[in-house]
Amino acid sequence: MTSLGGQFSARRLGDSPFTIRTEVLGGPESRGILRKMSDLLELMMKRMDTLARLENSSELHRAASDTHLAADRLLPGAGLMERIQAIAQNVSDIAVKVDQILRHSLLLHSKVSEGRQDQCEAPSDPKFPDCSGKVEWMRARWTSDPCYAFFGVDGTECSFLIYLSEVEWFCPPLPWRNQTKAQMAPKILPRVQAVFRSNLSHLLELMGSGKESLIFMKKRAKRLTSQWVTAAQRLAQKLGDIQRDQKQILVHIGFLTEESGDVFSPRVLKGGPLGEMVQWADILAALYILGHSLRVTVSLKELQSNLGVPPGRGNCPLTMPLPFDLIYTDYHGLQQMKQHMGLSFRKYRCRIRVIDTFGTEPAYNHEEYATLHGYRTNWGYWNLNPKQFMTMFPHTPDNSFMGFVSEELNETEKQLIKGGKASNMAVVYGKEASIWKLQGKEKFLAILNKYMEIHGTVYYESQRPPEVPAFVKNHGLLPQPEFQQLLRKAKLFIGFGFPYEGPAPLEAIANGCIFLQSRFSPPHSSLNHEFFRGKPTSREVFSQHPYAENFIGKPHVWTVDYNNSEEFEAAIKAILKTQVDPYLPYEYTCEGMLERIHAYIQHQDFCAVPGSTLPGAHTSRSPFVLAPNATHLEWARNASLVPGAWPPAHSLRAWLAAPGRACTDACLDHGLICEPSFFPFLNSRDAFLKLQVPCDSTEWEMHHLYPALAQPGQECYLQKEPLLFSCAGASTKYQRLCPCRDFRKGQVALCQGCL
Repeated sequence: MTSLGGQFSARRLGDSPFTIRTEVLGGPESRGILRKMSDLLELMMKRMDTLARLENSSELHRAASDTHLAADRLLPGAGLMERIQAIAQNVSDIAVKVDQILRHSLLLHSKVSEGRQDQCEAPSDPKFPDCSGKVEWMRARWTSDPCYAFFGVDGTECSFLIYLSEVEWFCPPLPWRNQTKAQMAPKILPRVQAVFRSNLSHLLELMGSGKESLIFMKKRAKRLTSQWVTAAQRLAQKLGDIQRDQKQILVHIGFLTEESGDVFSPRVLKGGPLGEMVQWADILAALYILGHSLRVTVSLKELQSNLGVPPGRGNCPLTMPLPFDLIYTDYHGLQQMKQHMGLSFRKYRCRIRVIDTFGTEPAYNHEEYATLHGYRTNWGYWNLNPKQFMTMFPHTPDNSFMGFVSEELNETEKQLIKGGKASNMAVVYGKEASIWKLQGKEKFLAILNKYMEIHGTVYYESQRPPEVPAFVKNHGLLPQPEFQQLLRKAKLFIGFGFPYEGPAPLEAIANGCIFLQSRFSPPHSSLNHEFFRGKPTSREVFSQHPYAENFIGKPHVWTVDYNNSEEFEAAIKAILKTQVDPYLPYEYTCEGMLERIHAYIQHQDFCAVPGSTLPGAHTSRSPFVLAPNATHLEWARNASLVPGAWPPAHSLRAWLAAPGRACTDACLDHGLICEPSFFPFLNSRDAFLKLQVPCDSTEWEMHHLYPALAQPGQECYLQKEPLLFSCAGASTKYQRLCPCRDFRKGQVALCQGCL
């Protein structure tokens, strides 16, 4: 009994028990097996019911001790009875399904017997070159996945061809089949206009319950409701009469599914990493406030149901056209979709947006290139447009910056904070005891303790964590509102070097704290630090929070060498004398995030069919002119704009970077942002000539640093693979040709004309 129950409960979610035998047995045999299983389960329940009655009788109590022990092992609980009843019902339902498939197969077989056998041979059609090969595959493997039988495949040639022409698209339509259904285009429903929402109660229902992670996210969304609503009102005024179509959006949070381990939910109450949940809560709130129609899933079963996944192992396409314009998920969800969508994954992957904390660079994203050049990791090689990956911070312009929000203070709150600050109070960044295990922390903590009272918020169960020094006042893990109150009193928020790039430093700065962090020398990367090993990026991290260092800086952010006691102590003394006001970058306000996501939804389209050649591949002249100071290229005033290009092409500026300089850095040197979508316009020999760089030779190759000028010599290299255009990466061998653009103040993701 236990063994049988285990066979069912251990199946991969989404596989019905139907998959247990139908791979190897024909239809009638499968039906017989299922009926025998159903009968066996019914017999088991009858015997268990008898044992339950015996339990209440005096006969059982007078039995020998060994008999009593055996009976104890057999007596079922009510829960087990319910489980077996559910299994029996499941088996019964499956048997009915098998009957339906068999009847369909027999009907199809009878049609073939009526004289269509000669019409069920794989046709030779140059428009369908893979047809015969797919038929051969079906002959050998059609029983490998029950989904084929679900779509009517029964082992006959006709069923193969019907499936390959009507469900998949490898064979031409059969002339004797009724084509009326296939020819009827789906009715296009009128688009509903998106309207800003001001009540999040329905969103809280959509998010579900039962997991600590979901409870945390719902509390956050509820706490920030008034700020979201105020921000939506401001954005509505800014957009004016712009028409916005309401999008059908699926949000699948893959890392919260049981199949991915859901390692976060059990750690929510123990100080585990909450950055991902902060971001997901804000993404859901922003999408909903913007007026779009949402479905939220945190289980594989829900995902399969919403996508229309056929029963089986995931080799067949979806049973219906994808009903969602956009899907927001993470790497776990991306893997789950690939496993269960069959060929439909390739068809619809352009609609997916991947929430990717640390980013995915193009060299890691392109499967063939990553494999050939050593960039393959556990997380990359998806062949998506790199802009489909959406990051927590603007690491690289190759990806889209999604972000999150920090609570924004009104003027009254800011004045109260300035008046209530303790002049010598420091709070340590880190809620897990492991963060305090940093080697050498005693030296700089001793210096800090000379000048400031140190507070911690480290989780502990029964006693003080041994890693936390006795002079630290530890408050334990605090709920978010209480943590905010602690930050509002503190002068300093200090990081120990980990965790990297979380939300807390921005929250501290927004509450009037100065953030002190360590400088890394050498910088941390996948080459020298375990945390980054295997992540799809070669980025070098020069401090614990590069965004705070580079985009905020002093007086709010101080980055020093913790191993240099003199430098550290000097920084503490200077910080004690420094007064700062609460500060929050616009892009991390509710309005900033709403503005950014609105622009992405309105303008980003990765499903547009690309041209047969790269822009610039066969054009003799580019639409650029050399700037008056002869340092860079600009879009010519008389050059026509590119329809549908976003960001607008007229914002392009192009520089030839110095050897060993990445385009990301080369553009920042000029106060601009690298824009990868502009690379195709520069990918021509004429662009080099306009910059007065003569090309002795020009080669088209697949390389993530191209277009570039090779040093030494005057060899010009152009990009052969559009997915490899990348702002990241550098080599002393090359001078990269870099496309740059301007950006809105406080909104690095959007150019001046991008909204």
